[in-house]
Amino acid sequence: MSLSPARLERFARHIVLPEVGGAGQVRLAQSHVAVIGLGGIGSPALQYLAAAGIGQLSLVDHDVVDVSNLQRQTIFTTRDIGHGKAVSARRWLANFDDSLSVAVSDAQITADNAARLLAGADVVVDGTDNFATRLAVSDVCVAAGIPLLSAAVGRFQGQVGAFAGHLPDQACYRCYVGDAFDAEDCDTCAEDGMLGAMAGWAGSFAALQAVRVLLQGVSALGDPQWSRMHILDGLAPGLRTIRIAKDPACKACAAL
Repeated sequence: MSLSPARLERFARHIVLPEVGGAGQVRLAQSHVAVIGLGGIGSPALQYLAAAGIGQLSLVDHDVVDVSNLQRQTIFTTRDIGHGKAVSARRWLANFDDSLSVAVSDAQITADNAARLLAGADVVVDGTDNFATRLAVSDVCVAAGIPLLSAAVGRFQGQVGAFAGHLPDQACYRCYVGDAFDAEDCDTCAEDGMLGAMAGWAGSFAALQAVRVLLQGVSALGDPQWSRMHILDGLAPGLRTIRIAKDPACKACAAL
């Protein structure tokens, strides 16, 4: 695959980076990323993934845009209120870069349909807002051998973790949280609040890590940082990283 003169110009600031280069930009153009949840994290993550030239994007979100979303979900405008997030996100992408291939689903992702919705993805970025969905996505990623970037945010704190539980020495998201959260139980930003810029930080960091994963073996951007959770503190501000061990009893990845 080669890039057209127009694409070379568009991504020139990437290509001049030794850590990306022409080969890296071609890899991004050939990549398929699934973004699950197009809210506070998925919205800015999608913008930077599209800006990076990810060639194929799958968008999954069953929710509709609400006026309260606009404080942090930067992909939407007042004209999108009442419309489905997935369709509204596709509209934004069409205006931003009509060369990208985009598939959308307004179905709620579950353990029953996750394999179909994530099929063919090179990386999954999960920005959903409850543990049951996150665990369902993680389990399918392990079974299908798909790397997972799992990101969360609330109040003044964000978390972005890279998981490759399909690899024998790496943890999955279930190793991190355990089995107690399969029920749909999670604090929400409606109850606790969220600084809008924190969602932007977590979402853009997730996009950065997704690019890092996609360029593994092609460029010198760095290792994908499997089994590491980066914790973003907006009050300090600061960032710290913890290592997550593979759970030898994990029902999703222990046998791998």
